[in-house]
Amino acid sequence: MIKNGVLYERRLEDDLLQEYFLYVPTDCKMGAKLLFSVHGLSRNAKDIAEHLVPFAEKYGVVLVVPLFSEERFSDYNIMGNTGKGYRPDHALQKIVAEVGNMTPADTEQIYLFGFSAGGQFVHRYALAYPERIAKMVVGASGWYTFPDPTVPYPRGILPASNMLDIPIKLDQFLHISTCILVGELDIQLTASLDQSPEINEQQGINRVERGRRWYFAIREAAGNRGLKTIYHYRTLRNSGHDFVQCMQNGDMGRFIFDFLFSNSAVITNMHQNVLKVK
Repeated sequence: MIKNGVLYERRLEDDLLQEYFLYVPTDCKMGAKLLFSVHGLSRNAKDIAEHLVPFAEKYGVVLVVPLFSEERFSDYNIMGNTGKGYRPDHALQKIVAEVGNMTPADTEQIYLFGFSAGGQFVHRYALAYPERIAKMVVGASGWYTFPDPTVPYPRGILPASNMLDIPIKLDQFLHISTCILVGELDIQLTASLDQSPEINEQQGINRVERGRRWYFAIREAAGNRGLKTIYHYRTLRNSGHDFVQCMQNGDMGRFIFDFLFSNSAVITNMHQNVLKVK
C-alpha cells in the first residue's frame, strides 16, 4: 500500500534488481501528472529524488526516479545502443506500468527531466517514444543526438548498423516542448565529457556551447516543418556541472517544474535568456 507524502525506495515486482524511487504527493488527484527524473553517471538517484520531492508536493505531481545501475545499464545514456547491458527504455516502461497500477497518475503521457547523462537518456528516449512524452527538460547533457539525417546515431538520426531496434521518430519528437538548462560555469573539460573530434566539431567543446547548439538545431528543424513548438535554453547562475549546486545556486528545481507544469512568468524569462546568448 503506497501512502501519500512518503518517499519510497522500491524494486520492480517482476524484476527485483530494478530499483526506483517513488513519491506520491499528499493531495494527489486522479489523473495526476507523472514526472520521471533520470540521474547522471554518479547515479545519485536518491539525492535527486530528495531534492525534487518538495516541488512534486507543491505541484501535485507523482515523481519517479529510476536507478540505472552500472552493472546492468553501462550505456543507458545512449539507450543501450552498444548492447553492453540492459535496455533502459524497456525498464522505464515497466516502471511506468507498475506506477500506473499503484497510483492515480496518468501514464498515457509522461514528463521527463534528466541531468547530465540522464539528460542524454531522456532526449533519446523521447526520440524513440515521442507519443508518450508531454514535455521534457534536458539538464546539462554532455552531448546530444542532433536532427541530422546524414550523421549516424547517436550523434545524428541516421540508423547505425549496430542500432538494435531503437526507433527514431524525429517528426513526432519535434512536437515536444523542450527546455535545456545548463550551469553557466559548466565549461570545464571534465573526464566524463566526451571530447571526440567528431563531437567537438559538431556540437562544441563544453556543455554550455553544446546545449546552445542543440537548442538552435532542434528549433530550426521544427521551424522548417512549420511547427511552433516551444523551446527554451537557459544558463543557471553560479552553477557548474553539479546537480545540487544547480538546484541551490541556479534555482533549477523551480525552472524544471514551472516549465513542465505551469505558465508562469519564469518561462518568458527563459526565452529572453536564450536570445542574449545567441
